[in-house]
Amino acid sequence: MLRQIKRALISVSDKRGILELGKALAASGVEILSTGGTARALRGADVPVVDVSDYTDSPEVMDGRVKTLHPRVHGGILMRDNIGDRTQLTELGGLPIDLVVVNLYPFEQTVARDAGHDEVIENIDIGGPSMIRSAAKNHARVAVVVDPADYATIIEAVRADGIDQPTRTALAAKAFSHTAAYDAAIARYMTGRGPDGSRLAFPGTLALTFEKVSDLRYGENAHQAGAFYRERTAPDGSLAAARSLDEGGKALSYNNLVDLEAALDAVREHEAPAAVVVKHTNPCGVAVAERLSDAYRMAREADALSAFGGIVALNREVDAATAELLKETFLECVIAPGYAEDALELLRRKKSLRLLATGGWQGAGHADYTLKRIGGGLVVQQRDATGPGEVDGAQVVTERAPSAEELAALDLAWRVCKHVKSNAIVLAKPGRTVGVGAGQMSRVLAVEIAAQKAGDDARGSVMASDAFFPFPDGVEAAANAGVTAVAQPGGSKKDADVIAAANAAGIAMVLTGVRHFRH
Repeated sequence: MLRQIKRALISVSDKRGILELGKALAASGVEILSTGGTARALRGADVPVVDVSDYTDSPEVMDGRVKTLHPRVHGGILMRDNIGDRTQLTELGGLPIDLVVVNLYPFEQTVARDAGHDEVIENIDIGGPSMIRSAAKNHARVAVVVDPADYATIIEAVRADGIDQPTRTALAAKAFSHTAAYDAAIARYMTGRGPDGSRLAFPGTLALTFEKVSDLRYGENAHQAGAFYRERTAPDGSLAAARSLDEGGKALSYNNLVDLEAALDAVREHEAPAAVVVKHTNPCGVAVAERLSDAYRMAREADALSAFGGIVALNREVDAATAELLKETFLECVIAPGYAEDALELLRRKKSLRLLATGGWQGAGHADYTLKRIGGGLVVQQRDATGPGEVDGAQVVTERAPSAEELAALDLAWRVCKHVKSNAIVLAKPGRTVGVGAGQMSRVLAVEIAAQKAGDDARGSVMASDAFFPFPDGVEAAANAGVTAVAQPGGSKKDADVIAAANAAGIAMVLTGVRHFRH
């Protein structure tokens, strides 16, 4: 059923697009009720406005804390289309309100900038959520708008025959999601403070809210349904905030998204131009160089067989030289901060290649949570934000110390190793990986697989291990393959035996004291 808009209540913190909406409503003969800064902004644009305090015959009090919590406001919104409700509203001195346009005090933004507790509390909106929930509950008659992106829909409807029921229902669902996310943010903040006001690592209530971006063709396998959800506040530089640039190409799959996140997280480790090729969430080739094209070429050649059908992440804008190389191999997706126009033109010719641009960038040490679903709950941890610099500060425990060249290669291998599924072993030479052993139940087997992947390149390489060697056999296997230096956390009961095996083989070894399991 179409509903004409005769009276609207507008009160917004986010003023984007509000003047255009106000002018369109006024031009269509809609009476506008408003408050505070919104009313001033509309009047400044010559939009006629009735102050809510005049409509209610009740002034704003307590520095504006109380202004819309009034029976004439909520009666006007909640009134059903029947004689009894209309009569009671008339007796209250109220009028029907057909459209509510409200967005809330910037609570999450205030918390994000580390404002003081008193300022945060003042940014907990009370009247706004009350009006939104009232209007959303009564969406059989009332339209509620919480997102400036929906103003165009309202303007078009008001200029036409009115707002239909499916639109009002969709707007109400969006409104309830909006207030749920707002309350979740408040709960996280309030339960995330210690008795002394300090910020806790993990809040007492972890209420998570995500918005569905799209359904997926299927999940990890064809018999599993899947969908992609995004945090409302997904930060610039994150995968969820990345833009797709392939103009209507093949949609991303569940596995694409998981692999893209793994590749993006791995390439963030490096300051120099870097490329990461991922297959099944594991880096199969990583390289750094002065030019991005050289980094990608070396990363691809580290395991050309696995690179086929892989995911590529780059930490610089893609130039034409890199694009030409990317075109040479069948790839599922490429993600980078951006693309030069000539590079984009070249890559768009590649059939079925998905291109994503992060725009901004998140460094290796950015803070976040990682979550894993278990039956009936979640396990939550801080993101593993360490890695860079750990080899430089590591303890040399062998008779021979690593050379400067070996240390540089160990640093690369170590940064890569934390992104490989455990048990993880990475072999590297300066600027590039040469072999990766991932996800093995036996660490010595991971060494053997990495050496097999490296082939002749294993000789003269260095090795990183995500956790300690429980026995000397892993180091002995590395020595047989020609490895010259090792970085590992240490901490095994057999450390002395492992170090002795390294000394016997002339291998340099450093202990970082930090483990990087990835399950």
